[in-house]
Amino acid sequence: MQIRLTVNGEERVVETTATTRLLDLLRTDLKLTGTKEGCGKGECGACTVLLNGQLVASCLLLAPQADRAEIITIEGIGSAEGLDPIQESYLEAGAVQCGFCTPGMILASKKLLEENPRPTVEEIRRGLSGNLCRCTGYHKIIAAVRLSAQKMADKGEGKDE
Repeated sequence: MQIRLTVNGEERVVETTATTRLLDLLRTDLKLTGTKEGCGKGECGACTVLLNGQLVASCLLLAPQADRAEIITIEGIGSAEGLDPIQESYLEAGAVQCGFCTPGMILASKKLLEENPRPTVEEIRRGLSGNLCRCTGYHKIIAAVRLSAQKMADKGEGKDE
């Protein structure tokens, strides 16, 4: 079966099966390997992508369910010319260790900051709650989100409260 989707701003038409997971389509067929498989049960967040602006676990979604959808993966954040400010903040705060959870954490951070540009620590914890990190203990990840929020505020980005 053929499906159409826009991935990281590029329209794609791909052949797939009714049982192919979106995760496998992204990693195997489209060679977008930044999206990781952690648990395969939708519990760890490593496979997180934005589907029509919503965070989803791509391991739980069948590729045909994404027909005509807009998908953003970690490869769609930042560019070859420069990192996204959230990516920069993760590096500056030392929030990247093994890196396995990082793509999902960054996408969840981006979604959180789009919705709430000045989150409290508790709101950051809730915003990242579907993403597991086995290395950092979350302190540096939370610091990275706070740093990114501060940078956005300094630039005058985001909503006024």
